[in-house]
Amino acid sequence: MPGYQPMVARWAELGLALCDEFRDGNVPAMMQPLLACKRAFAALPKCVTRYFYRADSASYQHELLAWLSDENREDGPRGPIGFCISAKMSPELHRAVLAVAESDWRPYRAPGSPVDEQRDVAEVPFVPSLVTEAKHSRPLRYVAVRIRAKQGELFSDGNSVKHFVVVSNLWEMDAAKLLQWHRQKAGSIEALHDETKNELGGGVMPSRYFGANAAWFRLALLTHNVLVAMKRLALPPELLDARPKRLRFEILWQAARVVHHARRLLLRISTNLRLAIDRLVQGTAILRALPAPS
Repeated sequence: MPGYQPMVARWAELGLALCDEFRDGNVPAMMQPLLACKRAFAALPKCVTRYFYRADSASYQHELLAWLSDENREDGPRGPIGFCISAKMSPELHRAVLAVAESDWRPYRAPGSPVDEQRDVAEVPFVPSLVTEAKHSRPLRYVAVRIRAKQGELFSDGNSVKHFVVVSNLWEMDAAKLLQWHRQKAGSIEALHDETKNELGGGVMPSRYFGANAAWFRLALLTHNVLVAMKRLALPPELLDARPKRLRFEILWQAARVVHHARRLLLRISTNLRLAIDRLVQGTAILRALPAPS
């Protein structure tokens, strides 16, 4: 059974899928992330004037970092794009982290982190060899997190200390706030993948042909975007965070019974179905009142 590893870009504030790239399962995640990044920014409406990008280490690619850092970039919006990306721990970067003085580390408590771990944060003086770096570009900022286990205990890999590093161009933001903002991406794109795969049919490929499966996956993402738009524009606020499964049971799929009585054909509905119909009628009226796109 062939496997697939699609790349998807998500609009964090609205939860919309901006672009997708259907890939074979043996394609590494770090392969050409710049192409998907350009398509994602190109899909944003013109009303968006401030741009940010955060991602895991699959986006730690020199060409992408140089493109994000260049305010006069080609095939993208002009001006600054603030970014924070998990850095791949190369031997050179690891040595730079270990060379940070003990006095430069300060305590850092991440929301939801285990209480039996001690976390510290520090700025790391490190200059990578970016062959495509712009001549007058500002140096990148590397922020490291040091995680130490409780005294006398080891992590599952046998070490007592772990290091993680993010790279960013946001120098004005405090290191702890920068890490917190970067951590907010956790679970967001994963939730999109989970909904697309398990609730919208994107995980069951209909064909043995790559192109047909790519079209099927994109249709699943388009369905996700339509549901997001419907929740934000037409449905009541309590359904804003509803997943597709809940929308199906509360609105889209409702049982009714056809009854023949006194030479009449009746449809007997439940209270839930009546509420669902009211929501659909109100939502349709809201959608019809929206101005036509220019």
